[in-house]
Formats: sequence, C-alpha cells, structure tokens
Amino acid sequence: MERTPLTRHLTAVLLALGIATAGLATTAAGAHAAGPNPPAAPTPEAIDTYLADLHQASGVPGLSAVVTHDDQVVHAAGYGHDANGSPVTADTPMRIASVTKSFTATAVLILAEDGRIDLDGRVTDQLPELRMVDPRVDEITVRQLLDQTSGLADTSVDVADLAEATSRTDYVARLHDDTLATDPGTTYAYCNVNFDVAARLVEVASGQSFGDFLAERVFGPLGMSGSATRDDVVRPADGYTSLFGWWIPREEPRWFDDTGSAGVITTAADMGRWLIDQTGHGPALVSPAGLEAMHTPSGVGDYGLGWHTEDDGTRWHSGFVMTYRAVEWIDPATGYGIAVLTNGTGLTDVTRTALDGLIALTRGEDPEPAAGTRPLDLGLAAALLGSGALGVVGVRRAPRWATRRVGRARWATGLRLVWLALPALVLVLLPALATFLTGGRTFPWPSLLYLGLPAVLMLLVAALAGLAVLGSRLRALLRRPVGSAA
Repeated sequence: MERTPLTRHLTAVLLALGIATAGLATTAAGAHAAGPNPPAAPTPEAIDTYLADLHQASGVPGLSAVVTHDDQVVHAAGYGHDANGSPVTADTPMRIASVTKSFTATAVLILAEDGRIDLDGRVTDQLPELRMVDPRVDEITVRQLLDQTSGLADTSVDVADLAEATSRTDYVARLHDDTLATDPGTTYAYCNVNFDVAARLVEVASGQSFGDFLAERVFGPLGMSGSATRDDVVRPADGYTSLFGWWIPREEPRWFDDTGSAGVITTAADMGRWLIDQTGHGPALVSPAGLEAMHTPSGVGDYGLGWHTEDDGTRWHSGFVMTYRAVEWIDPATGYGIAVLTNGTGLTDVTRTALDGLIALTRGEDPEPAAGTRPLDLGLAAALLGSGALGVVGVRRAPRWATRRVGRARWATGLRLVWLALPALVLVLLPALATFLTGGRTFPWPSLLYLGLPAVLMLLVAALAGLAVLGSRLRALLRRPVGSAA
C-alpha cells in the first residue's frame, strides 16, 4: 500500500510515543563491579561541577543531591530555583514519592524488632480490618507486603477508587471488593497498595499516626529535621512539569496525608543522614540482621523490603509523582550512598541521569557528558505542528482525493481511510498502552497529563487532524455523482 504523508507522520508519532511512555517506567541505574584496586575518591569539586553542568543542560528548575561515604557527607548541594524564585539548596524540601517505601519498610522492621509486628505472620491477623472478596487475602504475610509478593497488583485493584480515599482507614476499607492477581508469595508485582496497607499496620501496631511514628522513630533519631509526611509540617518546593522544554509551575494533586507508598517530604541533606544509616554507619534504627533483611531480595523477585537489589550488591529505589522525581542508591561494599531530588517532571528523568553520573564518579570513571532534552522537545513540538498542518492540508484536498478514488477498489479506499483513525485509537488506548510498556503499572489520565503532557498533546492534535481528514474525505465521497462510485 502506498504510504501517504499522514501515514508517514503517524509512524513518527508512534515512535515518539514509545520513547515518551517508556520514560514513565521506573528503572535502575546499571552498574558494574569495581576492579581490585580501589578507585580514587571523587572530590566535592568534581561532583559539584558535574551536577551544575547537568542542571544547566537539563533545564529542570530545581535539582538537589547528596553523596555520602561511610559516615561522612562528601557533597550535598542544590541547583536552580523553585516556583517563587527561591534558590534550591541541600535543605530545600521535596517530595520523594516511592523512595518513601524504604522508610515504610524501616518502620515495620522497627516494630517487628519491638515485638509488635510479626513479619512472617498473616496480615489479617494483625490488621483485621483488611478484607477482600478474594479469600487468599488471609494468606498474605507482612513480609510479602514489603517485598511486593503479596499478590496485590495494579491490575487487580481499583486504583482510581483508592485515589479517592480520605484516610488510611478509608483506603483499606475500599479494598473490600478487590482481588489478588496471583497467589501470595508466588509472583513479584510492584504495587503501591502493599505499602499503604503496611503503613496502616504501623498505625495499628504503634498506636500513632504513620507520620508521627516516622517522626519519632526514624526522622528524629537520624536528625532529619527537614522531613515529614505532611505538607503542613514541611512544605515542599513548588513543582513543575515540562511542556516542550518550557517548565510550567503546577500544583501537586491532593491525596490523604502520610501515605506509606509515596508520602515522605525531605531534603538532600536529610537524605544524606538516611543513606549513612542505610550503609550501616548511623544510629542503627534496626539491628544488622534487620538491615540485611531489607537489602536482601525475596527470591521471587529482585526486590528486598522496600529496596530494589542488584547482582553487584548495590541497592536502589526511585520514585515520581506528578511534579517531583527522586532516586536513592547505596553500595554497601564501598560505603557510598547517593540521593538525587528534583521538583520537575518531564519525558526524561534527570535524577536517573544524575545517579548514573555520580555512580561513575564514585568508581573513578568519567560520567557521560551532561545532555539536555532539547532534540526530543523540538521533535515532539515539530510533530504536533506537523500533525496540525497535515490535517489542514488533508481537509482542503479532500474533494480532489475523492475524485481520484473513482475507479479504485473499495477495499483500497477503505484502508486509506482506516489509517486516519489510528492516532485517535492510540490516544484512547494510551493509559492501557502505558500500563503495557511499564509492566503493569497503572497510569490514569491525570498522571499522563502531568508526566507525558507533550506526548498527549501531540497525539491529541494527530488524532483530531486524522479524524478531520477522515470526515472530510467521507463527506466528499458521499457527494460524488452517483455514477462515479468506485
């Protein structure tokens, strides 16, 4: 079949969509083991130069980072500004999203070592309010919540309904009509519900709100004075989303406080204290055995208790919400720890890029040169403008196109029309496509309109252009003289 200009453009749209939605996935920074001779330690100046260059190249409004080694902070600093124009520093609070899961796991381990939670006991024995229509819920252990092998998955629960919860009690109650995707303990599936249920268990076992427990047993002992789980206690810097390279201040959607999956607000300086503790050099919130358990994979997947694990011994976790990204990483063998926070989200993840570069520096290697996203931004903007232009041209030329169809086979004409509806179909299926590309994570439309706004707008224009041309061509075909039908 002959490829029309609009068909060629559709191919470009789909390619760009693949790049954009793939950027929504949460991935780890690749790493390789260091050689037998220890590398030269990175200097604060080298780290600062790299981060300053990356901030400038990426264009992200605010970026903060910390590098620790054993019990020392090697470098902690901030770059850029918030929506009010205030400079971002190592003490600027930001949401760290799913990095919160490591803190939730620590809270559970503390209570387990206090004898108030049975890590390998059934959740429903310790949290009777947890009920589901699936009887297998009674088989889930607390450990399986933390290593995400409980059987809970985004595909088996009503994520949109849970997002409407007004409290953690309400959140757990809304699970009553949901099911499990698999038998507990058989499959790893990343699902926020695991940690929000675990946070409710912390409340029941401790008699405190989840945020208060973290403040007393985690933040306080570590000296994390700039950390909390509620923005009325610690207000994070205002966040941004990127639109074709322009950073737009946007409010973070509201949800109930103290979420165990994504609620922590903290600073790069405080994350330094956390990383020192997680490499075994802090005040020891949990025993060495507890720390080892957190960093050990389940055997079903490569996830420990609130930490992803790698074959080279490194541990990490990343996170994103609508206008913030964060990542943490530790190497217990070398004692290094890294955390990167930003108050801007776009189609690329600058925290991941920063982590890769900082890991290289800790290993005596040269990081990849800092690169921006301008080519991608320009490409998406050009695709959007091109879609609109092709739509205008297609509508104006519809009568001439219909005239050329005289004598052509109906099936050929039909194929030329069906292709025009494809961008609209992709747009409608975009949440499902994002779920497929990210291995089962749920991305409702509000998330896509923050994280992938340029791609969504590009697809919207392509869809409208395609449908406009389709309608014009059908109308032109129907207006042809009766004797000229193909």
